[in-house]
Amino acid sequence: MKRAIRKTYPWIVAGLLFVMLSCRPAGQWRRIDDGLSIGEFHTAALTPWRRISLFIVKIDPRKYQFQLLSVSEKRGAPLTAREWCEKYKLISVINAGMYQTDMTSNVGFLKNFNHRNNKHINASHKSLAVFNPVHADDPPFYIYDIDETDIDSVLQRYHTAIQNLRLIKRPGENRWRQQNEKWSEAALGQDKDGNVLFIYCRRPVSMHDFNRALLSLPIGVVCAQHLDGGPHASLYFARNGVVKSFIGAAQLTFARDEIISGVALPNVIGFRKRTQTTDER
Repeated sequence: MKRAIRKTYPWIVAGLLFVMLSCRPAGQWRRIDDGLSIGEFHTAALTPWRRISLFIVKIDPRKYQFQLLSVSEKRGAPLTAREWCEKYKLISVINAGMYQTDMTSNVGFLKNFNHRNNKHINASHKSLAVFNPVHADDPPFYIYDIDETDIDSVLQRYHTAIQNLRLIKRPGENRWRQQNEKWSEAALGQDKDGNVLFIYCRRPVSMHDFNRALLSLPIGVVCAQHLDGGPHASLYFARNGVVKSFIGAAQLTFARDEIISGVALPNVIGFRKRTQTTDER
């Protein structure tokens, strides 16, 4: 009997550990400014040894103005997320999407007012994030599923549009099958109240598990699109004395100084507090 207890003891401890970690609070929002919060959330959705941690910036688009910045429009060199933030006096910056071998063009459609970074619709990319509406009665920011909404009608109503791979379809459907490939992730999401979410995950995970983790959190996420993964996944945040800087990693090696300084990005999304001026080109 004692031998049997000894054999089962490690499994009892492991089971208790799993329950303890599963019952830990996922995290909570920290208010930084009016309509602006950050949160570090943890989930035991996979196993207690493979918890996923997510850093999220929650932004009320009625109080903050979003901006798309591209080297193809600004006629400059690619910058790190921090450098984009500091040069254009933004609160936070994240990748705008994966880019092509020319190191400039987004993989999906990308426009900002009269500038076209990529004028071609990518048939496999089902998520379209838009802001800078033509008419004030349209939402200031929205992520559309373009297999549910006509893309041409949306593009006519917004000055800025960013097409990327879809992660989560409204109203909360995981659209990725399980896969062997894993990477760190920068993603763009929206919650049930219309808040915009800048999402970052440092641990390399499959996108199926990333979506599961995101949907398991008490944050009301309803949709999300993939921005970039691996060493290029970046997020920088600086407001009211709070500074957060994240640079991705994948199942590969790259120079240590690149980890410290960050990867230069050709296209990014950032935001600042709204002013009376609505043209944010």
